[in-house]
Amino acid sequence: QVKLVESGGGSVQAGGSLRLSCAASGATDSTYSMAWFRQAPGKEREGVAALHIYGTSTFYAESVKGRFTVSQDNGKNTLYLQMNSLKPEDTAMYYCAASLRVVSSITWPSQVRYNYWGQGTQVTVSS
Repeated sequence: QVKLVESGGGSVQAGGSLRLSCAASGATDSTYSMAWFRQAPGKEREGVAALHIYGTSTFYAESVKGRFTVSQDNGKNTLYLQMNSLKPEDTAMYYCAASLRVVSSITWPSQVRYNYWGQGTQVTVSS
C-alpha cells in the first residue's frame, strides 16, 4: 500500500503562484508513475501533469503547459506541482495519484491507470 498526502493548497489572486506537495509513504518502490489531477465543482476529474519516477518524462495538459511544472524529490518521496500565472479556471480540488505502471503520453490522463490517490488539497484562484 502507498499513502499519499497533499499539501500546499490555498487561495490566491489571478496571476499568483502556489506549490503543491504530495508526500508518499509505504511501498513507494512499487510505483513507477505519479500524477496530479484536479476536479472543479460540477466537472469531471482531469489530468493536470504526470511524470515517470525512474525517468525524466513529464506530461502536461494543454491548459497548464508553460504555467505548471511537475517535479519530484526522490530522497523525500515527494511530488511537487509548481503553479504559476494562476487563473480562476484553475480553481479545483487537486489530487495526487500514483501508478504501479509506467504511463505513456497517451495513457497518463486516464484515472484508471492509477492505483493510489490522496485526499486532495483545495486551490482557489480569485479574479
